[in-house]
Formats: sequence, structure tokens, C-alpha cells
Amino acid sequence: MHSLLSQWQPRLLALATAGLGDDSAHDLNHLQRVWRNASVLLQVHAQADALTVMAACYLHDLVNLPKNHPERHLASRQAAALACHQLAELDFPAEKLAGVAHAIETHSFSANLAPLTIEAQIVQDADRIDALGAVGLARLFYTAARMDSALAHGSDPLAKHRALDDKAYALDHIVTKLDKLPGKMQTVAGRALAEQRLAVLTDFRAAFAAEWAGRSSMGGDSQQRACCL
Repeated sequence: MHSLLSQWQPRLLALATAGLGDDSAHDLNHLQRVWRNASVLLQVHAQADALTVMAACYLHDLVNLPKNHPERHLASRQAAALACHQLAELDFPAEKLAGVAHAIETHSFSANLAPLTIEAQIVQDADRIDALGAVGLARLFYTAARMDSALAHGSDPLAKHRALDDKAYALDHIVTKLDKLPGKMQTVAGRALAEQRLAVLTDFRAAFAAEWAGRSSMGGDSQQRACCL
């Protein structure tokens, strides 16, 4: 299997690169990270077909519509169809095409489709894990800027006295969507990794709100020492 993966990886990279747009949150680095995440999960799920997983990881964003596009929920189906067409032209194993298509179709949060195979479950988890952690945080604010969202609500960044609105405020997205991802993971290993990375976001949210409100992060003793210097 390792030799088969080595044989197909450059071909998949070529297909993926040709279809990339200008979205740096869904660039080649994202595809590489998703495949690395999936490789970790494959170590726990040896029964999964690694080539199917790798193909879906690299080709899942062949059609990538903006998050506020009215047909965003259809993008993964369109990507699956395009991926299968392009793979067939390269003589990809025909018996694996349906599995690749299903994994691509169901990776999308917007599509809201259940992954029914272990390969699809791994791909979905691997993609969602990349929305968490330090890189996920950077992707969040990059995407928010492209959508002209504000960083946070001016007087209530933690939404204690208002409804959450992640279309208007980037920081709200941590609570409206990202902190729910660990509970939606399809694999036990995926949930464990997602929970680790979510901690980065929750810690950041608290620190951001403190700075946004002008509160000092220094403890009382530190403040007292500073005043005496």
C-alpha cells in the first residue's frame, strides 16, 4: 500500500494544485495538513483504505465556494463529481471511485451529509481538525476578513448580553461552530485530537476578551511590583 500511495500522491497533488483558487484558508497547505491529520487517524483504523482517504483529502476542495455563497451546500457534491471524472481519466482504481466520492461529499459541514464509511469518517474528522488549534484560529480570522466581518462586538465580545452572530463578528465563530466540532467527530482518535486543539481557541477567546476590554493580564502581585519599580 505504501508504494501505491507514493505512486498516486504526486498525481493527486497535481490535480489539486490545478484546481486551487485564491483562498489561502483552502490552499495546498490545507490539503497537506488534512492528509497528515488523516494519516494519524489511519494508524488507529488500519481497516480503512488509505488510498481512498488520501485521494479524498487532496481533492475535497476541488470546488470551493465562499462560505456566504448561496450554493455553498452543493460544493462538496460538485467536487466529488469533478474528482471522480479527473481520477477516471488517470486510470485510478475504478472500484475505489465511489468511496472517494462519498468521502468528498460528506466532508462538508454545509452539506450536512452523514459519512457512512470509515474512510469518509476519517476524511471528515481530518478536515474539521484543521479548523481548530493555532492554524484553525488563523484560518478563522482570514476567512472573516474575506467576508468583511468585524473582529468582535465592541462592548460584548463574549456575547453575554446579546445573540451570537458569527457573520458579523469573527470571535463568535468559536462558540457558534468550532467548539461543537469535537462532539461531532466520527472517530475516537479524531475527538481526542480535536479536544486538544479546541483548548487553544477557548484560551485565546478568553485572553482576547480581556485585552479587548482593556483588562490587564498581570496578577495582583505583579501589578504591585510594577508600581514599586
